[in-house]
Amino acid sequence: MQMNAIPAILPGRLGEPSLPTMNCTYLLPIRRSIFNGAEAEALRSYLASMKPSVAEILVVDGSPPDVFAAHDDIWSGVCRHEPVNRRFGFLNDKVNGIQTGVRLASNEKIILADDDIRYTPGQIEEMSQLVDRFEVVRPQNYFDFKNARFSICARMEAARMLINRATLRTADYPGTCAFRRRLMLRARDYDGDVLFDNEELIRHLARAEAHIRYANDFFIRKFSPTFRKWLEQRPRQAYEDFGLRAKTILFASLLPLAIVIAVVNPKWLSIFLVPMLIALAGWLRGNARKCFPLHICWFAPFWVLERSLSTYWAFYWFLTRGGYPFGERLLTRGIG
Repeated sequence: MQMNAIPAILPGRLGEPSLPTMNCTYLLPIRRSIFNGAEAEALRSYLASMKPSVAEILVVDGSPPDVFAAHDDIWSGVCRHEPVNRRFGFLNDKVNGIQTGVRLASNEKIILADDDIRYTPGQIEEMSQLVDRFEVVRPQNYFDFKNARFSICARMEAARMLINRATLRTADYPGTCAFRRRLMLRARDYDGDVLFDNEELIRHLARAEAHIRYANDFFIRKFSPTFRKWLEQRPRQAYEDFGLRAKTILFASLLPLAIVIAVVNPKWLSIFLVPMLIALAGWLRGNARKCFPLHICWFAPFWVLERSLSTYWAFYWFLTRGGYPFGERLLTRGIG
């Protein structure tokens, strides 16, 4: 794997000039158990804005038949709307949608994105050009705090992104990437019985010796989660890390360590400000300060506390259920 730095690529601006259509497929896997008209219309508007920029927009929908039909009424005019091929039987149905989409895609270059990711036409062009040079491209997500739906939670998540930028050479885990179709077909199916499917895909392609670009300064906007979604993700993200034993042990030990310090010598609790310094290092890395306000670093200790508590929450699911409930399914592993 090659992990080369790339020049700064700043978020797109409104009113960008029209750009040529890129010879690539924009692949969006989605599944909804209940139809949400407002959400579907908002996604239609986004897909319509992207239509001139890509050769194909492919939405692979694993929703129940009635929800699929409602989606089709709204989306069919702006994208290719297809059901999941049920020959794929992974527990994580999003992976079934991805595997279906890769085989249906009409183009060699595929931009894969979650439904909360928002590209600009200029970023589609940039991504397409990067995939001409590299087999896999993994960018960096950021939140638009002017439109953050729950600002405190979004800022804690952003602090996590900065900590990952500071501690991992490959930076944070985004909800989007791009790759070449033939590479994905050659590498065959990746593990879809896990929670951490986005990173599992990257690891799978890395094991296939793909030429990967960790584009840590290529910033793609991501919607901040609603409070309900954020709360749902707390034990899930902690459970995803169970395969990373050292990390899980670290976060599980922080809460009892804080209690001991508070009893023995409360002055030493200031050590828990260290996450702020780590987040600051992430903010200073590359061009993160172009997309992350400096005050995000103040939220790093709160994220560390949240992850420590969520680790115990994830332990509860593991001990009582043997895994983590994911919709109607139970996933026993976070990573493959």
